[in-house]
Amino acid sequence: MHVDKEHTKQVQENRAYIKTIGEVLLLTATQNIAQRGHDEFEESNNKGNFREILSTVANHDPLVKRRLTSIHNAKYTSKIIQNEVLGCLAEMVWSEIIEEVKNSISIMADETKDVSKSEQISFTLRYYYNGAIKESFLHFESAERLDAASLTGKIVYLLESYSLNYKNNLVGQAYDGAAVMSGKHSGVQARIKEQAKFASYIHCSAHCLNLVLVDVVKNVPETEEFFSLLQSLYIFTSGSYVHPKWLSLQKEMYGRTRELQRLSDTRWACRFLALRNIMDTLPALKRLLQQIAQERHGERTVEARGLLPQIDLQFVVHLVTLSKLFGETKLLSDMLQSQTVDLARAVDLVNALVQTLKDHRQESFFDKLWDEALTICEHCDSAPSVAKRQTMLSSRLSGYCTLSTVGQREVERDKAMFCTPFFYPVIDSMLKELNRRFFNTNCELMTSIQSLNPQSDAFLKETNVFSFGRLYNADIDDLRHELHQFKRVLDRKIQEVFFELFRLCKIAVTLPVSSASCERSFSTLKLIKTFLRSTTTDMRLSDLGVLSIESRRAKALDLDVFVDRFARQHNRRILLL
Repeated sequence: MHVDKEHTKQVQENRAYIKTIGEVLLLTATQNIAQRGHDEFEESNNKGNFREILSTVANHDPLVKRRLTSIHNAKYTSKIIQNEVLGCLAEMVWSEIIEEVKNSISIMADETKDVSKSEQISFTLRYYYNGAIKESFLHFESAERLDAASLTGKIVYLLESYSLNYKNNLVGQAYDGAAVMSGKHSGVQARIKEQAKFASYIHCSAHCLNLVLVDVVKNVPETEEFFSLLQSLYIFTSGSYVHPKWLSLQKEMYGRTRELQRLSDTRWACRFLALRNIMDTLPALKRLLQQIAQERHGERTVEARGLLPQIDLQFVVHLVTLSKLFGETKLLSDMLQSQTVDLARAVDLVNALVQTLKDHRQESFFDKLWDEALTICEHCDSAPSVAKRQTMLSSRLSGYCTLSTVGQREVERDKAMFCTPFFYPVIDSMLKELNRRFFNTNCELMTSIQSLNPQSDAFLKETNVFSFGRLYNADIDDLRHELHQFKRVLDRKIQEVFFELFRLCKIAVTLPVSSASCERSFSTLKLIKTFLRSTTTDMRLSDLGVLSIESRRAKALDLDVFVDRFARQHNRRILLL
């Protein structure tokens, strides 16, 4: 009897100790801090975050202190045990995600380079569960080759390793527009569709919108020159001598500081942020250029004198116009990156942007922009200076007094010079690119899916519903009968009565809109695999990634269940669990 009590007590203590180790490692994983240290010997002043936190816990827990100071080798703090514990915790999170995936799923993937220059692919699942759309991170996978065959093999292997019935349940796949991913004949999406016939390819809408803005800049020469000037201003204000002056001048004028934005073709919405920051600090920027232009600092002074004349009426008109138009796309960009937005809603948002741009293509709208530009010029002490040639009066009028000025007409002429060659081409280019990138690809899918949107004019239109149903092998006869009855019994249990229609609705919301969740996981990748952790193995990286990105699930794990799982998987039975 006494032996049984001692055995039970020993098991309880062992479980409490392993639970503490799991809790500490879970803390470091969800907080994105390194577990191991450079020198983990007992004599070291810093043995790494994991051991140092465990030592702090030991100061308040006699059981942990006794185990850490024991002369035996059952401390369970080695890197091998850390990997096992992190693996168990990650598997519990993955199991929870896979249990939620019932039927229709979509996969999203994107790649980036980590700090060790290795290509890492981020995989995310999108699915419908318990009345809500969910996007859950699944895995980081290193890729030695980036050809279509290798990437397809990675995706198929990943889906099979998590026991996902992708051949029947995979309804969508979202990638960027790279040829290796989007190729119609031999791209990844085409190869995946050969194995999963319902897996429709969706070009990431956020990438599409970013490409619209990039193409607009390239298609309108004045816009490309304007953003080149913005980039030059960013480089100039980032110099070691100019930057402190730039910050102090802003504090003096506004009481706060704002940095100019660096431009990039791949970063979403960076151009709008650059425009907004210039708009908010334009008077301070011009004053900075004037001060440095008066100094005698060689090349820096020459650069300031070259930039200063370009901050004129033309610059301000371009700034105000692009800030307004690109600002309209910023709202759409933010919504397209939302995890809960569906493809039908995305189509509505794009249509709304198109209509807004068409409404802006009125002379009255440009009149407002022109008045705002003139106000900014006055505030910056920048008189309109585009029409620099002075009007010469005829010599026959010498000696006569001019009773009416011609200056009024010069301003009107300047206004027309900006409206026709700049304003209209920018809007027309945006409309053209939006139609080309959003409506020419997956046109049938986007049109059909609108028939399941209650707010659409095409809601329950038979032609569109049947077209969408055929894409996913729905029983058209059953679907036809369901449609006739659906409008009469909307208040009843739709899932039980209208099986085919409910299935199509789940597919509609499961189809991916963008791969923004994969992009967000790259931020976590940079926090996990830093320069000091560049040798982290792929398995440990993926375990840490899922615990960090799915931190809400990880923090809610039952650690008693973790101990049971660890006891089953752990080969060395030094501790009785």
